[in-house]
Amino acid sequence: MGELRLMKGNEAVAEAAIRAGCDGYFGYPITPQSEIMEYLMAEKPHERTGMVVLQAESETASINMLYGGAGTGKMVMTSSSSPGISLMQEGISYMAGAELPCLLVNIVRGGPGLGTIQPSQADYFQAVKGGGHGDYKMIVLAPASVQEMCDFVKLGFELSFKYRTPAFILSDGAIGQMMEKVELFDPIPRRTEAELIKQCPWAATGKPKNREHIIITSLDLDPAGQERVNLKLQAKYKIMEENEVRYETIQCDDAEYIFVAFGLSARICQKSIDLARKKGIKVGLFRPITLSPFPTKPLGEMSKRVKGILVVEMNAGQMIEDVRLSVHSDQKVEHYGRFGGIIPSPDEVVAALEQKIIGG
Repeated sequence: MGELRLMKGNEAVAEAAIRAGCDGYFGYPITPQSEIMEYLMAEKPHERTGMVVLQAESETASINMLYGGAGTGKMVMTSSSSPGISLMQEGISYMAGAELPCLLVNIVRGGPGLGTIQPSQADYFQAVKGGGHGDYKMIVLAPASVQEMCDFVKLGFELSFKYRTPAFILSDGAIGQMMEKVELFDPIPRRTEAELIKQCPWAATGKPKNREHIIITSLDLDPAGQERVNLKLQAKYKIMEENEVRYETIQCDDAEYIFVAFGLSARICQKSIDLARKKGIKVGLFRPITLSPFPTKPLGEMSKRVKGILVVEMNAGQMIEDVRLSVHSDQKVEHYGRFGGIIPSPDEVVAALEQKIIGG
């Protein structure tokens, strides 16, 4: 068993970054994710591993620092909350186009606009549909616990380098601020320069005499060339869809109805399941862990066995679009959500199931 600690979700992200062998963190403070940077500053990871931690002058600056670091093959990351992630969208698109790996963490707050500092899930579209310009996708992981906040940092880095694409952790202010027991994984040494050069032959690590220049860019003024870039990216995304779908099912074997929810909403639905089953309602939970690639096929198969689906989100209805695309057009699919930082109660979710699905 690894080291056990009682930690906030934000702190778990920060400690996991150090232990995962991260080379550099570049970010800017914004509630409710500022503890990530504060923890890193306090821990002084440059003394532990040599990791660089820098507060940039803005979110725009931080994402471009990631572009530079990733271009040299380094493991780099940033974190922010909703409005800050919006400012990074151009840079994220550039990194996706240049096929550069990095890890981004969004501890979502209520919007739109500056909104509130309370938790929300209203950034689903922004993360999953590619909030920036162009036809790109990211790997998007949705943790539902402080333990997963830790584990998904390591996983996010692994997947981002495997597919040379930005990886994204989509969490929220409640999971970022809540404290739970975390089992920390053993530290992974940062790569040496020789290991980096061997593992990342695409990176700009200096030009030896026997190699052509490596140019890191997302620009191709030739339409045919830019189309080849896009076709290559789409082929890569297809491989991601085939190999990297992750999801969890809870009490679905005998379920007549299912909740579909991610992150904090999925935790709430677990209690709703207990309440509903005490009332004789057989309901289970399908929890997407990868929001991109979305678990379309397994959800579609499960939907054939149930009478109805309630999608529970802390937004106006975003993931429900992907749910409806996954199931038969005749399947009854409804949405229940709260907005602006209000967290739905388990009783509200059960009542919504009875009204919208069972009795609707």
